[in-house]
Amino acid sequence: MTEQSIIFFDIDGTLLTQEKKLPISTKEAICKLKEKGHKVGIATGRAPFMFEDLRRELDINTYVCYNGQYVVLDGEVLYTNPLNLASIKKLTETALINQHPIVYMDHEDMKSNVPEHTYIKDSFEGLKLDAPTYDPHYYHGRELYQTLLFCPDGEEKQYEQTFKDLDFVRALPFSVDVLPKGGSKAKGIEKITNRLGFSEECQYAFGDGLNDIEMLSRIKHSVAMGNAEEKVKGTAKYVTKSVEDNGIYYGLQMVGLI
Repeated sequence: MTEQSIIFFDIDGTLLTQEKKLPISTKEAICKLKEKGHKVGIATGRAPFMFEDLRRELDINTYVCYNGQYVVLDGEVLYTNPLNLASIKKLTETALINQHPIVYMDHEDMKSNVPEHTYIKDSFEGLKLDAPTYDPHYYHGRELYQTLLFCPDGEEKQYEQTFKDLDFVRALPFSVDVLPKGGSKAKGIEKITNRLGFSEECQYAFGDGLNDIEMLSRIKHSVAMGNAEEKVKGTAKYVTKSVEDNGIYYGLQMVGLI
């Protein structure tokens, strides 16, 4: 057997198509990785409760979610990095003035601070997920690992200037991931690779989104999907085909893992 490697996959636009379907070729490729003795993980901006079915279908129990703020190794929580609640309180107050809704997210659930909003509805429909229910006080006394700020592109800049302990990463046309400063998929992955002792030469990552840039720039064997934005492709060592065109299978062949 070749030396064991660890491979991390983003979900939306990488494992799943735009229609949120898992290509048969992708499932076959991941099975082949496991047969060869490699370790497979997920690295996503999603909450853990948002991809339980996918984890079961692919039999993956190691994952980095909330863009690195909640890390699980073989089914056990390895690392958490919650948001500063004082900052979230202030963010909420500012966002309400600007009429920008917020969704609060912990490891079990998510709640919106407004009863309903078009930006929230459209964003979650695009992910083929149910929109969160209303609870404006959900952040009180909880450890939150990510908050979603809903605003048009560019309007998050005003928050970046005020909230220096938070990072704002555009994930969807009307949705921005709000994270602890410096948090990323790359740092979450590092917690796992350090624990397991994987060298840089044995680490691989596949992604397509803006929240994958740090992961793709820091992991030595990084692969951008063909459907990724040019900015994302420019940070990766390799570019494979699109997810709809068997991009995972093709990319794994390209780097010699299957």
